[in-house]
Amino acid sequence: MSKGNFIPASEAVVEQPTWGRMVTMSRPAVGAHTIVTMVVDLEPGAGHNFHFHAGQEEVIYVLEGAVEQWLEEEHRILHVGDTVLIGASVVHASFNTTLSRARLFVVVGPCVGKSGYSATDVSDQPRWMAIR
Repeated sequence: MSKGNFIPASEAVVEQPTWGRMVTMSRPAVGAHTIVTMVVDLEPGAGHNFHFHAGQEEVIYVLEGAVEQWLEEEHRILHVGDTVLIGASVVHASFNTTLSRARLFVVVGPCVGKSGYSATDVSDQPRWMAIR
């Protein structure tokens, strides 16, 4: 294991999915072996629909705003300071039902593949389409 690495903002990976913005800081390309860390912005009315991370756990911590967080068929509204722990391969979803941006700090692990992060969308499956 290495001693670590400083990661300047210029080395963060910025992605703009349809539901918002993801800034990935730690990942295998910068020396991470077990965790991927991200700041995720969910735009008002948008969300990361039902999906899972095969073999990966996830922690979501609300930095700003509020989200409707699903953990399989159970859901709660999470506010600033609230956290959800999502077990490996468990289907979940996050939706911003407010009029302002929601900002989340996300940790996923262990790393898988080159990006360190893998998501499988299941929102088109009848079980998950019928929930929300």
